[in-house]
Amino acid sequence: MASLDRVKVLVLGDSGVGKSSLVHLICQNQVLGNPSWTVGCSVDVRVQDYKEGTPEEKTFYIELWDVGGSVGSASSVKSTRAVFYNSVNGIILVHDLTNKKSSQNLYGWSMEALNKDSSPTGVIVSNGDYDREQFVENTVPLLLIGTKFDQIPENKRSEVLTRTAFLSEDFNAEEINLDCTNPRYFAAGTSNAVKLSRFFDKVIEKRYFTRDSTQMTGFTDRKRSFAWN
Repeated sequence: MASLDRVKVLVLGDSGVGKSSLVHLICQNQVLGNPSWTVGCSVDVRVQDYKEGTPEEKTFYIELWDVGGSVGSASSVKSTRAVFYNSVNGIILVHDLTNKKSSQNLYGWSMEALNKDSSPTGVIVSNGDYDREQFVENTVPLLLIGTKFDQIPENKRSEVLTRTAFLSEDFNAEEINLDCTNPRYFAAGTSNAVKLSRFFDKVIEKRYFTRDSTQMTGFTDRKRSFAWN
């Protein structure tokens, strides 16, 4: 059997928002029983049928790079983390729906990854404003995922979903809100499953079927872990 082509997708967000649980659910279609803190980066793989059900259908590997750490880390830690940002084909931004700060920090996470060789300013300030010009030339597909949806009181959900809608508009990305402890949120045929598949297809499209695609590094292990030096 010939080896499959693959794409690299970063999974970014504050510690504790549920990135590891999300990655496990996406790749294994199972709930992660005892999630632990990610040190450095952990990589898992999902098989994606690009343009499923069409004559162009082709199978790819999606590498999900779960990057640990905090957006407020010291510059030396950010510099170490930058090694994971090479040859990125897509980014999933993860925030905790019960923690507004984790949502605001997504601006910093995205800019850290997209501008790994520079120190952008004006990304985020106390009232939630940021410099839209930072995103003008971004060609990396983004997906916004909010976790812990089950922990939001019914009377607060409208307010929270309005906030996430503004976030998705800022990032020009589709949004998914879910509970990582319930596999039904990614059940086949649901809107979340469709959005996720559409995002992965877009990442593959940009990497392999557009003229401005860039080279990425291939990997063969199904799951690997990296620790800080």
